[in-house]
Amino acid sequence: MRKLLTATAIATIGFAGVASAETEAVAGTDLNLREGPGVQYAVKGVITGGDDVTVMGCIEEANWCEVSYNDMEGWAYGDYLAAKIGEEFQPLYAHREEVGVTVIEAPASDAPTQGQNTAVGAGTGAAMGALIAGPLGAVVGGAIGGAAGSAATEPEPAVITYIDANPQESVMLDGEVVIGAGVPEAVTLYEIPDQPYRYVVINEQRVLVNPEDRRIVYIYR
Repeated sequence: MRKLLTATAIATIGFAGVASAETEAVAGTDLNLREGPGVQYAVKGVITGGDDVTVMGCIEEANWCEVSYNDMEGWAYGDYLAAKIGEEFQPLYAHREEVGVTVIEAPASDAPTQGQNTAVGAGTGAAMGALIAGPLGAVVGGAIGGAAGSAATEPEPAVITYIDANPQESVMLDGEVVIGAGVPEAVTLYEIPDQPYRYVVINEQRVLVNPEDRRIVYIYR
């Protein structure tokens, strides 16, 4: 069940010797909860757009925050978390100092990094670009009313059957896969017979894309 969107920023930046503070935030769209701070880590759950999360802290040099959601702990991409500043919701990561988000260190990585952006201050490896900013920008400055972006209805089973029968290698892009994020022109989109959408695999997730504006409209989770 969606939670009431009354979250306020309540934390202050932690100092040495002081216990880490927590910040309340809201997911601006359905958002992956990953095992670590980067797209190379597995998805362990999905934060429903519009739901509250508790933010334990964010990495200063990378746009990833450690969060708690529905008794699960993991990492979420900071561009799609928002906190209430005054009467308006604003992007959490961009306003982390104003909100008072605790700065935390990146954990030691045990995930593969070849061809993927580690997202914790290291090089971008072979990532071929970045996803274009997703839907949070359309809902900040006011109340968040749930997942943003223009999503397609659930595709007919024949679509995923075709994708499974015609697999493509995953393309690694900086940023998180969300509804409404834009796919760079350098990324090839693949046709599906008798369907208006194209498909591609981004950061190990199969997605459908509107070829007219190259926005993600459906994610197979």
